[in-house]
Amino acid sequence: MSTRADGRDTRWAQHRAVRRRELVEAALRAIRRHGPSVGMDDISAEAGTSKTVIYRHFGDRTGLYSAVAESVDQRILDSLRTATADWNTQDPTALVGPMVDAYLSLVEKDPEIYRFVVTRPLLDGPVEHDPVAGLTDQIGAQVAQVLEAHLTLQGRDAACAQTWGHGLVGFVRAAADHWMDSERSRPRQDVVADVTSLFAPALSGMPSTHQTTHDQD
Repeated sequence: MSTRADGRDTRWAQHRAVRRRELVEAALRAIRRHGPSVGMDDISAEAGTSKTVIYRHFGDRTGLYSAVAESVDQRILDSLRTATADWNTQDPTALVGPMVDAYLSLVEKDPEIYRFVVTRPLLDGPVEHDPVAGLTDQIGAQVAQVLEAHLTLQGRDAACAQTWGHGLVGFVRAAADHWMDSERSRPRQDVVADVTSLFAPALSGMPSTHQTTHDQD
């Protein structure tokens, strides 16, 4: 009896997970069609169901927003991992260009989705775990690990790796926001070059502030 019940529970949980993914994909299509100010009526029409069904799966508008944002976050993380799979700690400047280009490519490909995630039009209340901040933290931690390995290999003080890693990611996100607000007035490759040229001197082997101070002593 309990085994059959457990089997039904498992199948139901799998069904709900599949249905949630389908509804998230429908929401993404609606956002692309109607823009970041998309409404629940638009999303339910795209999904071919009622708002009641959507709320049953996500709780409320905030729950749907969180699910959509988490899906977008995962796509960004997967793209960045692919673009930077060949990072070489011997040359950390090589990580900046691919990372920036991968991020901006996704923004350029899906501008309405990006605006939706950033502007948060569906929110009815606070989000328990902010998916935008969470994504920035995850990418920043990855970049910081690479920078720490590079600085350590060079025999340099690696204490700045966390600051540099998270600062670089925050800078890229701010640059992407500005790029979108300006209607992508500069070609993507030019923005990538702008960011790379700014950070390359710090990453190419210049002595850290700690080493410089020590040398002066």
